Formats: sequence, structure tokens, C-alpha cells
Amino acid sequence: MAKITFNNKNNEFFTSLKISVDAYFKDNKIERTGDWRLFTKTIVLTSVMLGVYAVLMLVNMSALPALLLCVVLGYTGACIGFSVMHDANHGSYSPNQKLNDFLGLSANALGASSYFWKQKHNIIHHTYTNIDGIDDDIAKSPIIRQCESQVWVPAHKVQHLYLIPVYALSSIFWIFFMDFTKYFTRRIYTTEAWKLTAKNHVIFWLTKLHYAVTFIALPIYVWGWQGWLVGFLVMNAAMGLTLSLVFQLAHVVENTEFEHIPLDETKHLETAWAEHQIKTTANFAMGNKVISWFVGGLNYQIEHHLFPRVSHVHYPEISKIVQQKCKEFGLPYNQYPTFSEALASHFRVMRQLGVKPEKVVLETQQAA
Repeated sequence: MAKITFNNKNNEFFTSLKISVDAYFKDNKIERTGDWRLFTKTIVLTSVMLGVYAVLMLVNMSALPALLLCVVLGYTGACIGFSVMHDANHGSYSPNQKLNDFLGLSANALGASSYFWKQKHNIIHHTYTNIDGIDDDIAKSPIIRQCESQVWVPAHKVQHLYLIPVYALSSIFWIFFMDFTKYFTRRIYTTEAWKLTAKNHVIFWLTKLHYAVTFIALPIYVWGWQGWLVGFLVMNAAMGLTLSLVFQLAHVVENTEFEHIPLDETKHLETAWAEHQIKTTANFAMGNKVISWFVGGLNYQIEHHLFPRVSHVHYPEISKIVQQKCKEFGLPYNQYPTFSEALASHFRVMRQLGVKPEKVVLETQQAA
């Protein structure tokens, strides 16, 4: 893997910010981890998902209400991923690490792998955010082009038109392809994966088997393979679309920056790590408590990237401190007032990235 170093010698911004955030928790005598708000949300979301699944398996109903419940099932699964799995795998759900590890396995219950997620997301994405060549979250080329340094292909001219089906299929692709690719190649994009212990192997295969039984075998037994297939695709479309859009609005919008590093090269960035996070991340709908509840505070991505071990229930308050410090140190604070404005910005960026780059035109002319 290519190596990136940040210039953290001039780290006055983050030092000052940490002092203020530490004071906030100390003065208010509160823990950085989750509280009753997160625990209540966990009970509500888990109850809804288990209840909907039970109804689908036990109640005889027609196709339309069944499909609507599949949408609810997929959407609720995404919300559990945002609120429970995400905090737990960052170690910010509870001071009890065993509880964090257990709830982090909710990723496995939804078909993914918490083991690979922790390295892919916590380490690689949170350290090398929007750095093409390392950040696995923007490594979807040539299907879609997410930054200017990525290779352009003619299909990208209309990528803004086929983004929705691509995003809708993302959870299926993740569950049945990406996890197994990481497992057998022992790589996460360009980074060597952590070594799996015997326990990791057992958990990986047992939870994949559990998913196959719960979401494939039993539904086929109840609904038949055609009914299962339609319901499974609908559930995953709701989940994949929800997950993809929320995460894309955090980094692939107007004003967020990208870096590129060729493979097997070392690159030094004069930007400090914290400032890099500020410049590559954006918030949206910060004043909308309903959206914040359902997306697990991930509309406060700036705060999350700066303080990933702080539970999302605290982001609205510490965002006030972050904004003040950004203003004090002359740093941008990228944010969109509403979800729809952030969504529009994302699609504008993707449409622009689909335009044929001048470099490609020149190379074609030279070749001719």
C-alpha cells in the first residue's frame, strides 16, 4: 500500500478543538459514549425489524403489503447499521467494550462482516478520507467515477442516471461479493487486511450461514423461491439505497476535496490530519432531528470524522464547538441546510464527473 503522511506539526486547530470538546464533556459530567437516547433507539429499531420479519414469516398476506414490509425491513436494517452497528464498531456505543463487540456483530446479522468493516471504515476511510488509491469508499471505478483522478469511461456520461440502481444493488454486492473478496484475497482495496484468527474465521462463516438461513432459506420455504427473490431484492434495494445515499452525501458533494496517490508511492500532505477531515467532509440537515434520529447522527459527518469514538447522540452539541473553531482558524465548514440540497449537490458532482475530461480528448487526438 502506498503511504500517506500528514503534517501534524502545525496542529493548533485540533489541539484547541480537543481542549474545548474535552471541557464540554467534563463540565457537563457526561460520558462520550451513548446514553438512554441511544439505548432507546436500539430497542425501538431492533423491535421493529424483528417484528416485521416475524409478520412476514408467520402471517399469510398478499404481495403488496408483503413488499411494503420488505421495504420497511430493509430501511430499518440500514438504520440499525447507522445507529447501533456504527457506534458499536467505533467503540462509542458503550464504555463496555464487550458490549460494543457484541452489538458490532449486528453488521454480521445484516449480512456484512464487522471484522472487515472495522479496518475498511475505522482505519482506512477515517484516516485517508477521499484519497483516491487508498480510500475504499470511493473505489467504485469503473462502474462510477467519484473523483477527477479516476479513469473515465464512456458509460460515465450517464452515470448520474444509473446511480440509483447501482446504489440499490450495493448491499447485495457487499454481502455476496465484497466480503468474500476481502476474505480470500486478504486485501481491502490496496491495503493488506488484518490477519484472521481462528475465532475470526468461525464468526465469519457462522454469521454468513446465519444470514443465508434467515434471509434466504426460511423465506424460500415460506414464500417459494419467486416470492423470496422479489422480496429479497426489494429489501436490499431499500437498504442499499439508504446506506449509499447517506454515506455519499458525506464526502462526494460540491466543495469537498479529494487527493490522489499512485500505487506504491509515498506522499506527504502538508495538511494536518484534522484539517484534511474538515476539507473532505460535509454535513447535511443539521437542524432536522427526525433525519438525525434515523441516520444515527451521520448527517454530522464532520464531527464524526474528528471524534469517531464519541457517540452520535452528542454530535449536535459539539458541532457548535467545531463550527466556532473552524471560523476561528479560517477553515471551511461544509454543510447543506437540507437533505434535498445535499442530494442535489451529489448528483451535480456525479454528472460533472461523467463529462469527458480534456486530458482524454487530447490523448485521443494525439493517438489519431
